[in-house]
Amino acid sequence: MRSRVSAPVTIAALFVLCITALFGCARNRPSNDSSTVNFLLESMPTNLDPRIGTDAFSEHIDYLLFDSLLQRDDHLNLAPDLAEKWEMPDPQTYVFHLRHDVHFWNGLPLTSADVKFTFDSIRSGAIKTAKRGAFALVDSISAPDPYTVIFHLSAPYASFPLNLIRQAVGVVPQNSGPDFAQHLVGSGPFRLVSIVTDEEILVERNTSYFAGAPSLERVRFRIVPDALVRALELRKGSGDLEYNSLTPDMVDALVRDPNLEVSRVPGTAVAYLSFNFDDPILAHRQVRQALAYATDRAALIKYLLRGQARPADDLLPPNHWAYDPNITDYNYNPARANSLLDAAGFPRGPDGIRFHLELKTSTEESTRLLAAALQDQWHQVGVQLDLHSLEFATFYADITRGSFQLYTLRWLGANLDPDIFDYVFSSAKFPPAGANRGHYRNPELDALLEQARATSDEEKRKEILRQVQEIVAQDEPYINLWYYDNVCVHRRRIANIQLSPGGDFDFLQHAALSQR
Repeated sequence: MRSRVSAPVTIAALFVLCITALFGCARNRPSNDSSTVNFLLESMPTNLDPRIGTDAFSEHIDYLLFDSLLQRDDHLNLAPDLAEKWEMPDPQTYVFHLRHDVHFWNGLPLTSADVKFTFDSIRSGAIKTAKRGAFALVDSISAPDPYTVIFHLSAPYASFPLNLIRQAVGVVPQNSGPDFAQHLVGSGPFRLVSIVTDEEILVERNTSYFAGAPSLERVRFRIVPDALVRALELRKGSGDLEYNSLTPDMVDALVRDPNLEVSRVPGTAVAYLSFNFDDPILAHRQVRQALAYATDRAALIKYLLRGQARPADDLLPPNHWAYDPNITDYNYNPARANSLLDAAGFPRGPDGIRFHLELKTSTEESTRLLAAALQDQWHQVGVQLDLHSLEFATFYADITRGSFQLYTLRWLGANLDPDIFDYVFSSAKFPPAGANRGHYRNPELDALLEQARATSDEEKRKEILRQVQEIVAQDEPYINLWYYDNVCVHRRRIANIQLSPGGDFDFLQHAALSQR
């Protein structure tokens, strides 16, 4: 790699020296309450009503407080939660049979009336929520007995059950109003004790939880916005764990502390670069493919992410049931990139440059380092990458209205649903209808996406999605960069950390305080 790409390594080395020096001045001090786990969060959840909150922190904590009809297993397949079993008597009808042993924290049984109320309150507009659109195809919901719920759809929708998992919507007691977030009552493995806005959320184990009470007595989610402060609190002992909230450099520094441990598993969140198809240069498929070949993802992962990621060839993660391992990939090949750019009609000029492109990013440090590294890599094939970093709100407004040539972002959770291809690549999903911000158009792909949406047979749907993935790989509307690892730094007093691929907080159900 050339000297400019290695600059982040020098920055990282200086950072490690800085944080190590700070740690050397800190004395270890344990948490005042040894039975409470102090979980350090970057931000306060926006709304813990599981019908409303859509930010990651709301959904992660709601996962612990509420149940839903279904959940995902480690292979991202649907699994029972409140529903013991379910069936589809026809493509537009879903029948769920509930467990008989579930109670809310107030002791009342959870029945089909609560499930029907929860989803009807979303569909009817009784509460204002961005989740309403997910149920647009629901004609009606019936509850013929206390433990059976039936959803009647107006048209086939193969991904519909994914709107019924615990990460999407939790079941609340019937007659819960718009102010439910002020007095939550759930059925999950933890119960809410208290909330102090912008400071902390305290939960305790639900000793009556139907799947078995957690080992941890209490978890205090403390809001600590600054990453360096979170790292220092872990080092001092005033914080017990964090999850996916520190830079790779910080994790590398903390792992040296004998009182701390790092748990890590492959994750599903994917980073990507998006192209604008209305741009006369990027409209050339050979140019997009060339830029993919010119991107040395392995080097970026090694030097920028400290190895805490895996190269991505697809939006779907490798452990997804619909993932196709045989699609076209773009391993680093600058010779191939140069050949494609020549064939596309963009020869090098006297200065060696073929053309200029602008990459827009947010002001987040990691994305700016990525942009600088890409600038160096693409320069080797004659592409001058000009960088433009913007405050996030401005950046997001620009990409939504198509004011970009290239931008970089990541998908968190949305890429677990095969409908992600429809949402980001269908020609009917230009903003605000969807996230096809680059205005990619392919009629053959549109037709396949319609088939996939209406096909409930998993094997037939998988074959359709295989064709979808191959077309997307050939047309290259995105350069898929990498799947981030899920990384938890925690004090050694916390044992049995079993992280899941999706990055949820479900590991708290099984974690325990060490007896050492």
